[in-house]
Amino acid sequence: MNKKKIAIIGSGFSGLASAAYLAKEGHQVHVYEKNEQLGGRARQFKKEGFTFDMGPSWYWMPDVMESFFNDFNTSTKDYFELKELSPAFNIVFGKEDELTIPSDYGELRRLFESIEPGSSLELDSFMDDAKKKYEISFSKLIEKPGLSIMEYLEYDTIKQSLKLNLFSSYQKMVHRKFKHPKLRALMEFPVLFLGAKPKDTPALYSLMNYAGLKLGTHYPMGGFYALVEAMVSLCRELGVTFHTDSEVTELCVLQNKVVSIEINGISNTVDAVIGSADYHHIESKLLNKDYRNYNEKYWSKKTFAPSSLIFYLGIKKTVNKLNHHTLFFDADFDLHSTEIYDEKRWPNDPLFYVCTPSKTDKNVAPEGCENLFVLMPLAAGLEDTPELRDKYFKILLKRLESQLGEQLSDDIVVNESYCIKDFKADYNAYGGNAYGLANTLNQTAIFKPKMINKKISNLVYTGQLTVPGPGVPPSLISGKIAANLMLQELKKKNYEIAL
Repeated sequence: MNKKKIAIIGSGFSGLASAAYLAKEGHQVHVYEKNEQLGGRARQFKKEGFTFDMGPSWYWMPDVMESFFNDFNTSTKDYFELKELSPAFNIVFGKEDELTIPSDYGELRRLFESIEPGSSLELDSFMDDAKKKYEISFSKLIEKPGLSIMEYLEYDTIKQSLKLNLFSSYQKMVHRKFKHPKLRALMEFPVLFLGAKPKDTPALYSLMNYAGLKLGTHYPMGGFYALVEAMVSLCRELGVTFHTDSEVTELCVLQNKVVSIEINGISNTVDAVIGSADYHHIESKLLNKDYRNYNEKYWSKKTFAPSSLIFYLGIKKTVNKLNHHTLFFDADFDLHSTEIYDEKRWPNDPLFYVCTPSKTDKNVAPEGCENLFVLMPLAAGLEDTPELRDKYFKILLKRLESQLGEQLSDDIVVNESYCIKDFKADYNAYGGNAYGLANTLNQTAIFKPKMINKKISNLVYTGQLTVPGPGVPPSLISGKIAANLMLQELKKKNYEIAL
């Protein structure tokens, strides 16, 4: 077989997935990661006996991860233990005002009914509809590369899309079903934290509620990085070579093909490239402007999902009133989303989220201690200073302590922050965004940045700025789509591909 050397820029989930699929077909795959650790936004760090996942913490859609490993005749359970969380998560609405969201659907129905009589039937209807969207999306839509409207013009797909109102307003759908503000907040939170205002999000994304409330919220023992380690292990078994501390600084193009890439000042010949790093960075910094798909004006008009201010806290005592996931909605939901998407400024009274993995996994913190991941969503592109970080740390800590009824400040032994400047420095993220493009209607499917470079035949893009969109499961799928596009391109060139 005529093996080709394929370079993958970035080792996030889309890059790892692309690497695995291309190596499976017998190609010589090299993954280049600018940081010293693999995993992209899902990196991990350790300090003072604490182990912190730096990025993703919600393990939803376990079937997608399982499907990825099944493609290689293996399973997630061959690499790590996956535990379903019970309860799934908590939502704080105020002092002594908290909802515990059960993992059991029957218990969830009873919770809804106790808050709003008749809402359990509406929940059933909502979930039936969301399940159909989930099934349609994953069987007919999500693996399409989004290159042309023709991909979606199948009679059955159109018929079901119209029947399910896939592209109506997500918020309107929720508000028709539920009147109580707590239930509305519960049903709307996934889209706020994952990329857009509920009113601007297509109803298609009710599939997120089905994924979280019906398929369950899980945790890979050892931390989310266990998924990265599993994918890296699989890639190595398939022959993938990894290069860390290896920043790609230029793509050298000759006759509309990338012929070499420059890494740390050294030129390396390649036959093809998949860009899993930030799309805008690859085009604006690694390519001559004559070979770019999009200019700066295009990117400036895009609506980006939030960035985040994150604090990684090691607490030298147990914290009794926190479960694994806790959402703090003890502030104005609409105001915070407006400050993110419309006003683009630091919030007055922010919503935030606390993950306490030490409640599930004792190995991520020393005995008798707690590991806290505290995240506040905010607009990308804002000023990021130590003073602002300190200001909001004090705000969030005060509200957390008030809710818990105990002080934490004197027991903090690890306090590391991560924000807009870090997303830019570590991931070259446009505006320091954390989640890619917002899931708005005009940024869905064919309206996302194209995965193929229209001027370079052997360059394909993948990741959260392309289809299907932001999040871990979509990134895995994006990597698979990118690999398939690359294999198709190699076939066009009459390269021998193993079937």
